[in-house]
Amino acid sequence: MKKILLSAVALLMLFSCQNENTEITPSADAITKRGCASQEVLAAQMKADPSLALRMNEIEAFTQKSMLSGRLVNGKVQIPVVVNVLYRTTAENISLAQIQSQIDVLNRDFNATNSDFNQVPSLFAGVKANVGISFVLEAVYRKATTKTSWGTNNAMKIASQGGIAPTTPTTRMNLWSCTIGGGILGYAQFPGGSSSTDGVVIDSKYLGTTGTATFPFNLGRTGTHEVGHWMNLRHIWGDATCGSDLVSDTPTHNAANSGVPAYPSYSTCSGNPVEMTMNYMDYTDDRGMYMFSNGQKSRMAAVFVSGGSRASFRL
Repeated sequence: MKKILLSAVALLMLFSCQNENTEITPSADAITKRGCASQEVLAAQMKADPSLALRMNEIEAFTQKSMLSGRLVNGKVQIPVVVNVLYRTTAENISLAQIQSQIDVLNRDFNATNSDFNQVPSLFAGVKANVGISFVLEAVYRKATTKTSWGTNNAMKIASQGGIAPTTPTTRMNLWSCTIGGGILGYAQFPGGSSSTDGVVIDSKYLGTTGTATFPFNLGRTGTHEVGHWMNLRHIWGDATCGSDLVSDTPTHNAANSGVPAYPSYSTCSGNPVEMTMNYMDYTDDRGMYMFSNGQKSRMAAVFVSGGSRASFRL
């Protein structure tokens, strides 16, 4: 397992040296490999607002300190969810049942009641986590549009651009359902960004478990993955070859995995560790991901403790 020894300067470099091309070109091809634009959107936001890197560095320092000190969330964390549906076609105007199925998946995955949790290999049994955060659907807002796709420049969150502005984002997690395009299943805003664009975006074809949910991303795990980002989790491979996800109990991965890799899958990084391909923050198919680690749990908990970037969500 890797150790976290990143300095403030290294963190700033990590956050800033990312792909800056976040305007996605729509594609009609069927999606067979997971695409998440969270890191690319973060890079674009940092380019537009240099102070964001400093805020995120402060959040990271606070997170690492909280994890080392063992600070716990003082009070229950229950996330009210507001879903904003932007639709051009009847299929894009997803049903309440499909929306609720996504909330149900989040509650199972973040509380280790998902039926595939017992598939976690014995090698990782000691670090598999019950995160203990719950979600409740509070409201659904719908808006018709003429857009065929929205890209990743946050237009779906801006009323003047035809989108729906977030509802009280400091105390509610806003989730936008729309057609993103360009092979992107979803993306989320990390803690530290502007409240006017805070939340999670999921393509309507990959949200929940029913309705328009499309195989192999039809088990609601795109939502689990993106909400993980919203709670400050990085991709498990650290968005770099043998990179760091800033968590000590996840193995170092060569890169993203796709499909459903056979276990064990060995990394060629230092020590040749067995990769945790079943982690929600990899890029495997929905049926191939079914766990968070204790380190990831601690990292998520740190944003909700007193002084944390999402402490206003704590009951």
